[in-house]
Amino acid sequence: MGVEVAVEGLTKSFGAQNIWRDVSLVLPRGEVSALLGPSGTGKSVFLKTIIGLLRPERGSCVVGGVDTASCSEHQLYEVRKLFGVLFQDGALFGSMNLFDNVAFPLREHTRKPESEVRRIVLEKMELVGLTGAESKLPGEISGGMRKRAGLARALVLDPEIILCDEPDSGLDPVRTAYLSQLLIDLNAQLDTTILIVTHNINLARTVPDNIGMLFRRELVMFGPRELMLTSEEPVLAQFLNGRRLGPIGMTEEKDQAALAAEQAQLRAVTDTLYGIAPQLDPSPGLPPRLAVRRRKDRVMSALHQFPIPTQRSVIASLDAADRTRYGIGAPA
Repeated sequence: MGVEVAVEGLTKSFGAQNIWRDVSLVLPRGEVSALLGPSGTGKSVFLKTIIGLLRPERGSCVVGGVDTASCSEHQLYEVRKLFGVLFQDGALFGSMNLFDNVAFPLREHTRKPESEVRRIVLEKMELVGLTGAESKLPGEISGGMRKRAGLARALVLDPEIILCDEPDSGLDPVRTAYLSQLLIDLNAQLDTTILIVTHNINLARTVPDNIGMLFRRELVMFGPRELMLTSEEPVLAQFLNGRRLGPIGMTEEKDQAALAAEQAQLRAVTDTLYGIAPQLDPSPGLPPRLAVRRRKDRVMSALHQFPIPTQRSVIASLDAADRTRYGIGAPA
């Protein structure tokens, strides 16, 4: 099972430029979370800070009992073995074939015999659907295949946490759908903690168990999908609906006059995506995701604290088995 990541009061700046401040959240172990936000809000910086590639000015990030914000280099080296990272462009070595790219972390960080390296590499490549492509160079394959090769490389050390930095960038909608399904399937099989940075609305609505959003140098919200997809927080609603109307502008922020002028237009908009979208299930033949049960238990235990519309949406989304489990009668 994956490990929990507990972030408290994290603040990061580059010189006089503050990127974000006082960010606090908990990535639940074994669950899929997504971090949203307009371009330039520091989402990738957040990933690099979690893994210790960047050090924050304040705050803590505890992973497996180690604070990556303040630990020694030796401790950081060890805790990084818990992570697998899928970079935006796959970050493959262009002169190496896919087999050697995927094998690189094993050869660099372990002393496993080559026969064991081969077994692990072929296993991970099969897991991401790249069987038979071992000898191809990165320049000979599609962008989607490069993403999957990068994901296979992120998996070879059996990480407990997978960080995905815009895994859908540069992919067409069909390949993005396949990649979304792959992440759900990996979580079902490995019960790994996954954090996805993305701009993709459909991915954000159908894949993660938890959603967070960065805006104006702060974490606007973070919580289970049931709460976030029914939230009336203006910036979150605007982003998840892909609307022009709202606090986010071309230069990230809008002034109050522009916002006030848009409110009248917004009241006339009827094509708002509100409610709990169905979440992707694992592919046929795979086990149910344990993360779903853990998240639903957490949501139902706190349901009375949610806004009334959210409570209604949560109850309406429950199937018959859920209603029995939580002692809720059948809908009228």
